[in-house]
Amino acid sequence: MDTMTIDLHTHSTASDGAVEPGELVRRAAGAGLSVLALTDHDSFGGVGAAAAGLPLGLTLIPGVELSCETLIGEERLTLHLLAYLPNQNHGPLVEVMAHTVESRDGRARQMVALLSADGHEISWPQVAKLAGGAAVGKPHIARALVDAGVLATVGEAFTYRWFGPGGPYRVRKWQPDITHAIELVRDAGGVPILAHPFGEKRGAGLTGEHLEQMARAGLAGLEVFHPEHDAAARRELLGIAASLGLIVTGSSDYHGPPIKSQELGAETTSRLNYERIIAMATGARPITRSSSSA
Repeated sequence: MDTMTIDLHTHSTASDGAVEPGELVRRAAGAGLSVLALTDHDSFGGVGAAAAGLPLGLTLIPGVELSCETLIGEERLTLHLLAYLPNQNHGPLVEVMAHTVESRDGRARQMVALLSADGHEISWPQVAKLAGGAAVGKPHIARALVDAGVLATVGEAFTYRWFGPGGPYRVRKWQPDITHAIELVRDAGGVPILAHPFGEKRGAGLTGEHLEQMARAGLAGLEVFHPEHDAAARRELLGIAASLGLIVTGSSDYHGPPIKSQELGAETTSRLNYERIIAMATGARPITRSSSSA
């Protein structure tokens, strides 16, 4: 009987999550998880603290969620690539992540300036404080708008009225092409899985043909079971994964309230697919805490 509960997509305050890495692993253990992947945006910054606070019985998978893009017609579509167990010191991967973070910071400053110029009372110091030393992302700007009474909820900021697709305060950042990102993860010994391919905020316009092209470039799997995927999307993705021989994962994409409402373990990965990831990875190994270190 399979008693493992595996959540392979979570965030901490090292990127845009609301929970410190050490607290995140404690919450994961309390929620009954067996395996937790920490996949902050373009950063390994929380892995050390998560490993240091790891409770007995919980396995930590060091990972990262890379911001990427691909060309669909004449539009550049933002995608997210989950990278499991890469070598965290792989130079080309680290360089691309640093470039993305730098661009994200510039984008965030520009968005805050546009909002402020239109009379919305938020400031860069206020937003940076909410980020707590991590790279400022759109959720931090959204939280600042809520704190200022401009918006009622964080989710409202991600609509076309604000900085969702087509929104007046949407500013693009630099990010690598998805094919290049897949190659970087593979070269670093990691396992690349496309996050929420048909999600609400990303994935519009993606087809099975696009996913097949990514698979030929080295994509290892698809995150099928995700809070943003409805039953139809899951059926379609399961069919594509089966036809291409791709790994199927499920994850909560946990950020913690008030950023996102889903709880740890809201979606999970099967033990069989988890073991396929572990067998494929050569860049790093899962982290556990022995009883002797307790």
